[in-house]
Amino acid sequence: MAEFDSDDFMSDFQALIECESFSNDLSSLARSARLVSRIGTGMLGAAPQIIETDGHPHVLWRFGNGPRKVVLIGHHDTVWPTGTLADFPYSVKDGVVRGPGADDMKGGLLIAIYALAKVRAELGHLDGVSLLITADEELGSPGSRQIIEDEARGAKAALLFESGAADGAVKIARKGVAIYQLEVTGLASHAGVEPEKGINATIEVANQVIEIAALHKPSVGTSVVPTVMTSGSTTNTVPAKAVVGIDSRAASADEQVRIDEALRALTPSVAGAKIELKGGINRAPLEEDMAMGLYARAQRLAGRLGHPPLRSVAVGGGSDGNFTAGVGTPTLDGLGTVGGGSHARTEHALQIWIPRRIELTAALIAELLGDD
Repeated sequence: MAEFDSDDFMSDFQALIECESFSNDLSSLARSARLVSRIGTGMLGAAPQIIETDGHPHVLWRFGNGPRKVVLIGHHDTVWPTGTLADFPYSVKDGVVRGPGADDMKGGLLIAIYALAKVRAELGHLDGVSLLITADEELGSPGSRQIIEDEARGAKAALLFESGAADGAVKIARKGVAIYQLEVTGLASHAGVEPEKGINATIEVANQVIEIAALHKPSVGTSVVPTVMTSGSTTNTVPAKAVVGIDSRAASADEQVRIDEALRALTPSVAGAKIELKGGINRAPLEEDMAMGLYARAQRLAGRLGHPPLRSVAVGGGSDGNFTAGVGTPTLDGLGTVGGGSHARTEHALQIWIPRRIELTAALIAELLGDD
């Protein structure tokens, strides 16, 4: 395979970090998509499609016309508002790369591109491979989800380029994510003069919060957390409206269903109050059995390449790997940069891991493409 050129990679890495791409800034995302396209076209010898959903530009390369064998997925949007570079600039010191999106995931998407370039140099083609770099992952992938699922469905493998764990571990499991909002409707009345004529939404939502919190079951990896809550209008009015947000994470699909059914079965406790549950399951879990085959391959290849022993980790946060696993595609996540501090001013990527990740990803893709 082609030799890794650190100078070229770092030049591209700097350009990507300095091309800000906040998820809610469509003009910045457009510039970022053009830059990703330009880098990828130069490395891969083909121009991508740009697919827009709600103004968010997703960058897609599809090699060959046949069924998909390997799908690589990353994202070029970040959580960092435009202008962050002014006081959190790109920098490299003692092998540590810093800047907005360094670890999540400007470096990861670049690893995917460079790995594919190595495979192309060895095999002479990339037939059966798709590379999708989305623009709304940090928003929950509302527009790109269907594209992700369509590309991944039926493929042998989906490889995700979110950052690895601090010791280089890849991610073999992610909790499923569900987001809800419980809305309570009561009846307003004067709190001092005739409170008995009101239906108190604050009391109702408080009772519901206790019921919701009781669904929390950390022993099986399930969290159910009441979060943002609002209620009432003035201190001398019986509250007529209340709302509470609910964040739920589960390690298994069965647990997601249990929580969903329990929330939908909630009933009012205050006479006359009404409740309505909105939202639902956003991402199915990435369960370990969807990753273990690919992880075993990656472990073997890492050993053959002389890398440190490849370890694995299960994490609570979701990624687009939840979607690929959800359509039945074997999925391995965490193949991006190794560093830390994502979404914080401590965000960084370690240079030493970059060539290892490119080598490992390229070897894994080549082996998968060589399978019958």
